[in-house]
Amino acid sequence: MRRARKAKIVATLGPSTSTPQAIEGLFTAGADIFRLNFSHGTHRDHQARYDIIRAIERKLDRPIGVLADLQGPKLRVANFAEGQIHLQAGQQFRLDLNEELGDLRRVNLPHPQVFAALHIGSELLLDDGRVRLRVEKHGADFADTIVITGGDLSNHKGVNVPNVVLPISPLTEKDRADLQFALEMGADWVALSFVQRPEDVLEMRRLVGERARIMSKLEKPSAIDHLNAIIEFSDGIMVARGDLGVECPPESVPILQKRIIHAARKAGKPVVVATQMLDSMVHSPAPTRAEASDVATAVYDGADAVMLSAETATGEYPVDAVTMMDRIIARVEADEQYQMIRDAARPQPTGTTRDAISAAARQVAHTLAVSTVVTFTSSGSTTLRTARERPDVPILCLTPDVSVARQMALVWGTHSVVAHDVHSFGEMVAVAVESAHAQGLAQWKDQIVITAGVPFGTPGTTNILRVAVVEEP
Repeated sequence: MRRARKAKIVATLGPSTSTPQAIEGLFTAGADIFRLNFSHGTHRDHQARYDIIRAIERKLDRPIGVLADLQGPKLRVANFAEGQIHLQAGQQFRLDLNEELGDLRRVNLPHPQVFAALHIGSELLLDDGRVRLRVEKHGADFADTIVITGGDLSNHKGVNVPNVVLPISPLTEKDRADLQFALEMGADWVALSFVQRPEDVLEMRRLVGERARIMSKLEKPSAIDHLNAIIEFSDGIMVARGDLGVECPPESVPILQKRIIHAARKAGKPVVVATQMLDSMVHSPAPTRAEASDVATAVYDGADAVMLSAETATGEYPVDAVTMMDRIIARVEADEQYQMIRDAARPQPTGTTRDAISAAARQVAHTLAVSTVVTFTSSGSTTLRTARERPDVPILCLTPDVSVARQMALVWGTHSVVAHDVHSFGEMVAVAVESAHAQGLAQWKDQIVITAGVPFGTPGTTNILRVAVVEEP
């Protein structure tokens, strides 16, 4: 089950992909990580899908990553007496804490934190930006607005407040319950929605500890103001272009995508590009040319992974969507232009031993035309620093920890294998050679590059580089 490409695919599970046959079909087609979206479904639903994933993992003897994606706060208007109204541009409209049913003049917005953060001139975007309001007057329990862009507005439509940091925790009571369940279930990654500040990630870290890796979803413009700090405190980043595209001008989203990917690459943190990548494949067996270009652009930009949402969760062609994404990635990575862009975008190594070794491993692998770079890691650190360098050849991650192997399934160019601990240089070389050959990453007489840390099994101590020849036993 070794992939012929380096960028990874995240596939969301849902009603269309809940059976063992469907999930195995996605994995066989190319999915590397499965996303469980806690905005939908019950704990029983997610547990059943998780159990299927682990059964497939045992059947195929391949570590498979699971990403639990928390819903986060959802700001929504309440109900209207008629179920729906139509707002005209230029009319007055009030949002308040009054629980009476709404009408053409007002509606309940049951989120006092929003009113506390507003100022005159603030804009409110309703129903994914289809309706736009500007605040003319506000207090602790109301906001009088003028309609800038009119349209239909119905019960429970979402509210976005761009350019305002809301005094809201990214973790609701539902999220806390979902997080505890996901951690007990055994999720490898947990995705945090509604990140606005570095403190939001630290709050999550206190709850998660070392039980899983944290992926911060960048969907609020305020997060971009603290981009480097959020990346520093996170284990991975998701470019959540859906909400980001609501609160930012559409023309800014591609620029922000490139900026986020570049910053995450520099920090050596895996980054996922998400939302509507092959959206037409929810109902069509083929994507539009623009969608194919969108996936390709994310790969050219240097993303570790690209994500499918509704395409695999509720779509009519889930396996076709994964197959198409796999084909697009493979085609881009075979392009000479991609290789030139990848090499030009390579960040400079920091002044640390582990970065010096990782950079040297890439250079040696290129100069000697080796078949693979083998990384021995107990925490994933050695593999992550090697992936940051984007070597020409696959990275074979050998770890005694199955959780680390699953987590590294998200990382660019990495093929994870659970291997026993090594205790000497000779054993290290023997295990590396045997594993590289057994996984089809090296043939007899090929050369491989090995990186590890001494003392063996100590996290974050990458300090060894060894070239070995794959010889028959």
